[in-house]
Amino acid sequence: MRLCRPCGAVALAVALGASHAAPPTPSTAAAQRVRVQPSAGQVPANLLRLSIEFAARIEGPVLPRLALLRPDGKPLVQPFLEQELWSPDGRILTVLMHPGRVKTGLNAREVLGPILVDGDDVSLTLDGRPIQHWRVGPADTSGPAVSAWRLSSVRAASRQALVVTLDGAIDGRDADYIAIADPQGRRMSGEARLKDGERTWTFTPHAPWRAGEYRLIARGTLEDPAGNRLGGRFETPADAPAAAPVDAALAFTVGRASPSAGMHRP
Repeated sequence: MRLCRPCGAVALAVALGASHAAPPTPSTAAAQRVRVQPSAGQVPANLLRLSIEFAARIEGPVLPRLALLRPDGKPLVQPFLEQELWSPDGRILTVLMHPGRVKTGLNAREVLGPILVDGDDVSLTLDGRPIQHWRVGPADTSGPAVSAWRLSSVRAASRQALVVTLDGAIDGRDADYIAIADPQGRRMSGEARLKDGERTWTFTPHAPWRAGEYRLIARGTLEDPAGNRLGGRFETPADAPAAAPVDAALAFTVGRASPSAGMHRP
């Protein structure tokens, strides 16, 4: 579940569908970190959220232990929304940048200014230790466009991974918001992953591909790190009616021919 627009702090938390309490089971501290997303070296100036995956549950609040630092070591002032959003297993923490400073025209942005500015260099630290560094690029106001995605070829009778090159990074927690429907319209079982800075989606089926017509389906609630949805933008006027999310699909064919035959976009 994703962010809604327009959104206040409460709506943001509810829309994400995450629990509001820190996980109860103890674990060790910063050494347990597994990865940070966005994982690419550059993020948009209107970055809305990031996530930290830990190897085990973490004891106590994590947000007070996080900071965004400039190259001179000075922390950015009040960059995060004061709320911890945890995955059901208590291992993945989603942190929201303060939405009132990300979205233009809001009071917090007018008073405190934007959090990130194009050209900045920032480091995310946990307990004073750098865990991710980003160069800040231009704001992303366009959002994902499924029609621009490129699909690799796969061979019938193989479990070859389908590789989808996206038109830009998507949210690191959205790998399962993309799926493959088989010729009977059923969701295929397999392993979905994001890599290359969340700009490439791969799918390895549990059973071999069969010849026929398939569809790649992206849920309408899929978003990029700046909160732009398919067909919807985070930067919408507060009084604009909320548009219902609409799924998008790409059709492709797995051919029957020789071993060299593969998948062809129509």
